[in-house]
Amino acid sequence: MKKNLIVLLACGIFLFSGNIFAQDTLKGYQFTPLKDIKTTSVKNQYRSGTCWSFSGTAFLESELLRMGKPEVNLSPMFIVRTAYADKSIRYVRFHGTDNFGSGGIFYDVLEMIKEHGIVPLDVYSGLNYGEDKPVLGELDAVALAFVKAIVENPNRKLTPVWPAAFNGILDAYLGKVPEKFEYNGKEYTPKSYFESLGLNLDDYVIITSFTHHPYYQKFVLEIPDNWENSEVYNVPLNDFEEIIDNAVDNGYPVAWASDVSERGFSWKNGVAIVPDVNYEETEGSDKEHWTQLSQKEKENILYSFEKPVKEVVVTPEMRQQGFDNYQTTDDHGILICGKAKDQNGDVFYKVKNSWGTDAKYDGYFYASKPYVLLKTISIMVHKDAVPKKIAKQLGIK
Repeated sequence: MKKNLIVLLACGIFLFSGNIFAQDTLKGYQFTPLKDIKTTSVKNQYRSGTCWSFSGTAFLESELLRMGKPEVNLSPMFIVRTAYADKSIRYVRFHGTDNFGSGGIFYDVLEMIKEHGIVPLDVYSGLNYGEDKPVLGELDAVALAFVKAIVENPNRKLTPVWPAAFNGILDAYLGKVPEKFEYNGKEYTPKSYFESLGLNLDDYVIITSFTHHPYYQKFVLEIPDNWENSEVYNVPLNDFEEIIDNAVDNGYPVAWASDVSERGFSWKNGVAIVPDVNYEETEGSDKEHWTQLSQKEKENILYSFEKPVKEVVVTPEMRQQGFDNYQTTDDHGILICGKAKDQNGDVFYKVKNSWGTDAKYDGYFYASKPYVLLKTISIMVHKDAVPKKIAKQLGIK
């Protein structure tokens, strides 16, 4: 027999509901693990717009663990440093009309490592300015001012030394890129160290699902941080869901570019949800009481995070509308590293963040399947994590 819960609202209105909330009386979401993928320690990007690099390196670190290799911690700021230098050249060549800053996407992680190699975190922290965690506000401002001055061309002819001057700024704040270094008793260059890891970066694919481009083809993802105009694979939403589930269920980590500006994203509570604020009860007195509430009162209940709630059923049209209206933006890069179910049996993905460990789940949180399907910009996975029938349609070999 269905139990009814009584919820007392601040305004003094009572709501009887057997379907909106979970039937147990435990406060908050309770998660039961279904799948855990190995990860390295949680890092902290702190006051920097470098989540793309932190999540990209976290992804590769988990990939190495999946492959049975020793645990390593790669340097996110090494990648940020090399990308900043490349961006400056492009910004000047585009006469200041290209995007410039410390932001980026997963593609940049792969390309910077291919071009420049990578080093361990212990070798290059990128903290050359008296802080113990990244604080890039001053560097971002100085770097932008510098390249804008170059574009203004005050000498009426660009000097050949301006790139060296810009690299001097990066060296001062982040540290010089090591030509050689010793690690675990061996000498490496950034490129030889990458080669020692045994990763094939061509094995990784970036995938999304939007209706404004044909499915099973590539297109240039139209987000500001895609400064290199990289292409992503486009698949229908049901295939997109299948790729994520197939990856996680088979032990593959998923790099996740998502919007975290929604009211349903709560770092404090360790969950990300998309409540169905238009949900209506369909039976008996439950419906009567629910329909008498104002929209604000319904939202106060649904966004309280005190118990699981009814979430939206995501459609391709909803995803596209959110993207077109700037409601779904490229806010944050993170790592899907597992799966769990809440006390209602609904599926959530376990997510590794880069905001330190001072949080409810020690640097992790749980995102509902509707949240991931609705608010994802793109994902990056190993090509073997893509179901074969979908890979064939995409031409992935």
